[in-house]
Amino acid sequence: MSNFKKLMMTTAGGAALNVEDVFSTYLYEGNGSTQTITNGIDLDGEGGLVWLKNRDEGNASAWSNFLFDTERGATKNVRADSGGSEETYANSLTAFNSDGFSLGDLFNTNGNGYNFASWTFRKAPRFFDVVTYTGTGSVRTVSHNLGVAPGCIMVKRTDTFSDWQVYHRSNTASPETDYLVLNSTAATVDSNTRWNDTAPTDSVFTVGTEARVNASGGTYVAYLFAHNDGDGEFGPNGDADIIKCGGFTDSSSGWSVDLGFEPQFLLTKPATFVSGNWEIVDTMRGFTADRSYTRLYPNLTNAEQTVTKVGVNSTGFFSPTAYVSQGVTIIYIAIRRGPMRVPESGADVFALDTQNSGSYSSPPYYRSGFVTDAAMRLYRTGGSSSYPWFASRMTGPTNLVTSSNAAQVTNASTNDWDYMEGWGGSGASSITTVLVSPMFRRAPGFFDVVAYQGTSGTATKPHNLGVVPEMMIFKNRNDTDPWPVYHSATGSGGYIPLNLTSGYLTSSLAFNNTAPTDSVFTVGSTLNFSSSFNYIAYLFATLDGVSKVGSYTGNGTSQTIDCGFTSGARFILIKRSTGGDWYVWDATRGIVTGNDPHLSLNSTAAEVTTDDSVDPDSSGFIVNQVAATNINVSSASYIFYAIA
Repeated sequence: MSNFKKLMMTTAGGAALNVEDVFSTYLYEGNGSTQTITNGIDLDGEGGLVWLKNRDEGNASAWSNFLFDTERGATKNVRADSGGSEETYANSLTAFNSDGFSLGDLFNTNGNGYNFASWTFRKAPRFFDVVTYTGTGSVRTVSHNLGVAPGCIMVKRTDTFSDWQVYHRSNTASPETDYLVLNSTAATVDSNTRWNDTAPTDSVFTVGTEARVNASGGTYVAYLFAHNDGDGEFGPNGDADIIKCGGFTDSSSGWSVDLGFEPQFLLTKPATFVSGNWEIVDTMRGFTADRSYTRLYPNLTNAEQTVTKVGVNSTGFFSPTAYVSQGVTIIYIAIRRGPMRVPESGADVFALDTQNSGSYSSPPYYRSGFVTDAAMRLYRTGGSSSYPWFASRMTGPTNLVTSSNAAQVTNASTNDWDYMEGWGGSGASSITTVLVSPMFRRAPGFFDVVAYQGTSGTATKPHNLGVVPEMMIFKNRNDTDPWPVYHSATGSGGYIPLNLTSGYLTSSLAFNNTAPTDSVFTVGSTLNFSSSFNYIAYLFATLDGVSKVGSYTGNGTSQTIDCGFTSGARFILIKRSTGGDWYVWDATRGIVTGNDPHLSLNSTAAEVTTDDSVDPDSSGFIVNQVAATNINVSSASYIFYAIA
């Protein structure tokens, strides 16, 4: 049993919640009929909030931010961008399910052909709660079940027109004296009638005499967001933080927020001195390391807008320029990236598809069945300097050619990650088996992607693999540098270039003779040259029954490489440590008894189909010594990576 699986059992019944149990960003296309959104969140049994927004159109009330919660019941919404009272549409959100929610044919939430974003927050201690209450007109407390003091509270009166009132712990030095308005751009306002100048506790929050929060006989809904500060009880060992409600001071020279985790969702608002929109960004819609993404506005009906502003990294978010203006306080709610659960099968995190293999009527044109975080694109007929390539959600529309030392190039129409079950936009719409894509999902113990900015000299960089990486592939994205590869079998005293046939090269400049740990890796000056360069790192590990990073010594004939699998390998990467191609085999092109097509990541050549270098085996794969590949030369050393 892996260390991660053991840790998952340390909490009572192994029941520690992961972020994917309580939060989801789910993108869908309206069909004008009925549809069920399956996001894995138990709303029926546990309760929570679903926030829906049309992404395509704006400037019309039909495209409001519609909020539905289990306390008020299905079909009833309030709008984040409006002070209007609660509305009921029988054909809107029609049911809260044990694994998501169902939609009717309401144009506002399921208009045919329109693109929508949904954010689902499940009720859970230390994460989120929904409460309803009736006002008294006198100062009162309202009970909640967060178990910690709320970091943010959004209150909406539902029986009549009334602006949203928002408490946030980082709004000012005394946040209980101030409020913001969710459906407004206005800056913070001081008032003792909202929260009665009383800070919320781990069991109640206080409302004053203001009618917007406590009119006699008025009905209200409140959404409460926790703030984890080293006291979160989530993840494999039940001690991880997954939500932060914080603030930072804007600076014209840039800023960085260390959350202690990589965010997938970010809600922000300029709070002091100046007015400004509330904004929502998420990694499903392009929140990347390169600061280019689309944002939606809780206080507006507008369509999403593409901007270059805030970037995401392994520990938080940042910008080298001002967010709004020097000295302004920006508040935020940030939610950790998932999944946190260790995958149990290769199918959960790895898939293969040829381009538009199913004659799909709409993107994505490479389909994996899961949210795809990185992908290769392999060109079987060869001859193009644009292939093979590696791309990732973290770097958005760009990709890097593995057979070259060239800087990244932009292929926005193809490198589109805006989908729940794959990748590939209109640039990949043609139907062809010539282009094959191995697809990866980031997951603990299996695979991670780290984008970082150089500084100069030796440095440690955090990662979220959760275990020690056994293979790491690096590339300077902005310059013509090689692809250094670290492998545990060859060590940290040098590297093997991915884009060349070279063998292991001794050098301390890549990894500073320092092996990675389960939380950081070390880079030397060649992988951290200066702040003018951005880098990408792909991290791989052995996960029982799912993946294997390993090595073997050739025997000159044939041998079985036992990976601990039960149904064989679907993907195999092999490299001779002293020199030779980086050979790739996959199940889509064929890992069979007999000849198997192979490509080389370091070459633009067409695949070779005339040799029998590998054969299938249920435990992993078999390597045969043939002159075409020389992957089993007697006494030669090899490194490999395989996925079940």
